[in-house]
Amino acid sequence: MTTAINVLYSIETKSLTKSFGDVIAVNDVSFTVEKGEIFGFLGPNGAGKSTTMMILTTLLKPTSGEALISGFDVTANPKQVRENIGYVQQESTVDEYLTGRENLILQAKLNHIPKNEIKKRIDDVLELIELVDKQDQAVVTYSGGMRKRLDIAGGLLHRPKVLFLDEPTVGLDIQTRRKIWEYIKKIHIEFDMTIFVSTHYMEEADQLCDRVGIIDGGKIQVIDSPQKMKNAMGNEVISIVIDEGENRDSFLTEIRKIEFVTKINEDGSKLTLFASNGTEVIPKIFQISAELGIKIKSISLTQPTLDDVFISYTGHEIKGDESGFNRKREHAKMKRLRA
Repeated sequence: MTTAINVLYSIETKSLTKSFGDVIAVNDVSFTVEKGEIFGFLGPNGAGKSTTMMILTTLLKPTSGEALISGFDVTANPKQVRENIGYVQQESTVDEYLTGRENLILQAKLNHIPKNEIKKRIDDVLELIELVDKQDQAVVTYSGGMRKRLDIAGGLLHRPKVLFLDEPTVGLDIQTRRKIWEYIKKIHIEFDMTIFVSTHYMEEADQLCDRVGIIDGGKIQVIDSPQKMKNAMGNEVISIVIDEGENRDSFLTEIRKIEFVTKINEDGSKLTLFASNGTEVIPKIFQISAELGIKIKSISLTQPTLDDVFISYTGHEIKGDESGFNRKREHAKMKRLRA
């Protein structure tokens, strides 16, 4: 039997890298996840979230670097890793022609749960995810949120130490999404479980995670609690949309000289300023624009959000949700490229 070589963290990666030909999907990624923590990977589609998760769940081999789950190396000890994890993929894996309970029975057998424990474990998770009254109905009659809850239940049956949730609410409406967050928090408390979530929803990362790693272009930009990230941005965010003109560069130069402005991000005609005293900064912005003949189309002052943090570190916003077709196409491509 293999002995765990490091149990300080539930998850630990060191210089983890994954390449597909000339494309580097995961680029020298290092991070740790504490036991009992809800840790989030926040980034757009194609940022490297799912590829990292597939390495951590032994579905892909890294090109280089190291990853440990509960002390077991994902490459050297994949069997022990799988015994310690639950993995819920983006796309539902339940059989829609079986009932909810029949799906869980199948999952229990695949996970080699002792026969004398199967009924109680299924009863427990069905109650936890509030599907007891629907357990004998075919899954084809379930809503998207109910199917996702059943997927999560299947990942809990063998009582893993670490639960991986890959985009757990993608494609769901906001009300259902928030309900899933409640179930995830409930599971976290009930099982005192480490949960690793990948998401491109800002609110999901903000509301659900103890700490968040922002990943973009395969590289981690920053890791911290959502609140600390927002606090570090300064007190306020000023968003400006201007008319492009010949004095644009001079306009930016003068704004950077304003005492309370700590950082400026540019995205075409849209400027995002981080400032410690927005009410004093805004009049100075109007004064500079008037002197240089720059037309301001709109200006707003808000408190920092996780969106602002993401823009600050990556220089761009997370775009809208990908179509289901593209997500499935990417998932199929990943299957073909597994090393």
